[in-house]
Amino acid sequence: MHTPVPPSRLNAPSIISASCILGLLYAGRPMLQPIVLAAVLSLLVAPLVRTLSQYGIRRVPATLTALLLAGAAAAGTGAILAAQLVSVTSELPQYQAALLRKAEQLRTRAERPLAWLEAGLNHGAELAPDTGSEQPLQPAGAHQPVPVEIRPPHPSTGDTLARLFSLVWGPIGEAGLVLVLLLFILLEHESLRDRLIRLAGQTQTSRTVRALADAAHGVSRFFFSQFVVNAAFGVAIGLALWAFGVPHAILWGALSALLRFVPYLGALGSGAIITAFTAAIDPGWTLTLSCAGLFAIVELVVANLVEPKVYGHSTGISPLAVVISALFWGTLWGPVGLLISTPLTVCLVVAGRHVRALEPLSILLGEAPSVTGAQRFFQRALSGETGAILHDAAAYLRRASFARYCDHILLPGLALAVADLRTGQIDTLQQEHIRSTIADVAESLAPSTATAGRARRRRHVSLLDANVGAHLRQLREARLGRWQGSLDVPQRSIVLCAGLALERDDLVSELLARALREAGVDARSIALPLPHEEHGPDKAKLVSTVFIPYPLGDVLEAWTEAMARLRMLLPHAILVTIRAPQDEMAAPDQAVQPHVDMVLRSFEEGLAFVAPQHPASA
Repeated sequence: MHTPVPPSRLNAPSIISASCILGLLYAGRPMLQPIVLAAVLSLLVAPLVRTLSQYGIRRVPATLTALLLAGAAAAGTGAILAAQLVSVTSELPQYQAALLRKAEQLRTRAERPLAWLEAGLNHGAELAPDTGSEQPLQPAGAHQPVPVEIRPPHPSTGDTLARLFSLVWGPIGEAGLVLVLLLFILLEHESLRDRLIRLAGQTQTSRTVRALADAAHGVSRFFFSQFVVNAAFGVAIGLALWAFGVPHAILWGALSALLRFVPYLGALGSGAIITAFTAAIDPGWTLTLSCAGLFAIVELVVANLVEPKVYGHSTGISPLAVVISALFWGTLWGPVGLLISTPLTVCLVVAGRHVRALEPLSILLGEAPSVTGAQRFFQRALSGETGAILHDAAAYLRRASFARYCDHILLPGLALAVADLRTGQIDTLQQEHIRSTIADVAESLAPSTATAGRARRRRHVSLLDANVGAHLRQLREARLGRWQGSLDVPQRSIVLCAGLALERDDLVSELLARALREAGVDARSIALPLPHEEHGPDKAKLVSTVFIPYPLGDVLEAWTEAMARLRMLLPHAILVTIRAPQDEMAAPDQAVQPHVDMVLRSFEEGLAFVAPQHPASA
């Protein structure tokens, strides 16, 4: 079984390097912000450029056309919002007076519950003796000082325009710089990709191309998903406000959609603005509370149900990583970092899949944890989390068979447990948890009787059992009889799952028998060697196939003797052994193959061999 190589451990050089990188990111943000923002926007506009190029438009005209279309869309949206804002601005005086009245009402209601406490404290102060010194009286006729107030001169029109220009010039200059960088990045898109591939080296060409494609695809999917979600959110809010009779519903819906592009803070800001506006136009509180409650419900549904699924699947990062990235980049680069936090994190996660130094970022921030189903089973079995294992297994079995579950999760997970047990890393309590988990999983997922829906009383498996496979076989025999079923069956209809009287072989045989019975095969598990007196010729004709676990090197001699006895007692049966990929200490093939008729590699192959009419998986 392939085991992923663990990432390098943290050490002093790596910590120092990371600290230097963070310092450079913080100190160089005036220069890095426009470059990174332009690079992220280029990933957004690049699909439009490629689409135009497919229609025969050359690279430069396609780039200019894409920028013009994007700019026209932004300008049109801005013009509509500006017209709505002008209309709202003309009504600000009356809205301001209404908001002041509402604020006074809220202050009065908030202070009323504490009035009795203040009155009690003042009453106690009056009863207490005054030990302080009295202020000296001012002599009669004394003149009081006259306060002097200094008022700045009224600004002239030129000063106002200069101040307005200084405020606007900064954002306009940065936007222009970003636009110029975006234009050149789009024009040099192919050249920049070739340079990065060349910089990575000839031996890393395929990995670099794949990383660049994954990053571009991930960021493009994120922006598209974000646009769809925010647009739907804005439409829902706008329609709801229009239904409530709130003026300028289009403005507030569009504002809600636009502000949601700023993670977390944007939704809070738009909600506060809508609440304040409805409070200003509502004589009472009914409309205000209704709109605020509706906004909160829609935001909670979108943020907790829609976005984690849509953004997680579209970006490849976990919902928690979205929050952490917004906090990190917002702290590091301010509003710009908050706006592009998710695309930057997507790029880092993609880079972590291909660059070993960044692999910890991919593990911590990626959508799916970098553990296999077998590793998750082993980790939960160590802590006795049987409920979580059964929940995941039930979901797995809805699309696959129990045989596949054993091949891909249960048996590889047990192989991990065996490897740690040999090195002494598993204590007694953890061994008990693993045994109990295996028994519960086998009994719950592949019960030994057909009454799977009935409630079953599970016996606790402790270290006294020492053999989970034998325990499971005893449960079957207690329900179905010594022969685990009737012997009045057609000839060559029984499949035996036999193994040496070892814990490993008993468990594998019992799991295989349950996987076969799930598919409708009359499978029964036994322990080798078979006694002569209980397996006469009449019973031998009932058996068609015997499955035997592949032997380990230290029991090869006993296994060979058991095979010879099987050949003698069941001369017409087909002997099949199953060698799982995780059997690292298995005996050599040349020592095993002469004693069996076939060597298979999985439970699914065994199921397909004896029951081809039953599909191995759904």
